[in-house]
Amino acid sequence: MSDVKITIIDREGISHEVDAPTDMSMNIMELVRAYELAPEGTIGICGGMAMCASCQCYVLSEDVELPPMEVDEEAMLSEAFNVKENSRLGCQIHITEEIEGLVVELAPES
Repeated sequence: MSDVKITIIDREGISHEVDAPTDMSMNIMELVRAYELAPEGTIGICGGMAMCASCQCYVLSEDVELPPMEVDEEAMLSEAFNVKENSRLGCQIHITEEIEGLVVELAPES
């Protein structure tokens, strides 16, 4: 079992460095929920299906290369609020060894 370190900046601006397991098929949205970094019912409302953008986050790491967006993620972000160039849906960022050191900031609640 190997973990990677990921930094999540919550909606209050507080930075949390967390251990993220690479062997549990988790994503950033599930990680935020597991560490209770967003109030219950405010993140992952659609259950991680890229249908609500409640898990939108801003990728602040320039040295971590994420897989490109799928069509569903692009479509959801095109309709979401507070979207920036570095916006991604947390439910679509899977925890793998390749994202070691990732830093994300949760987007404001819409």
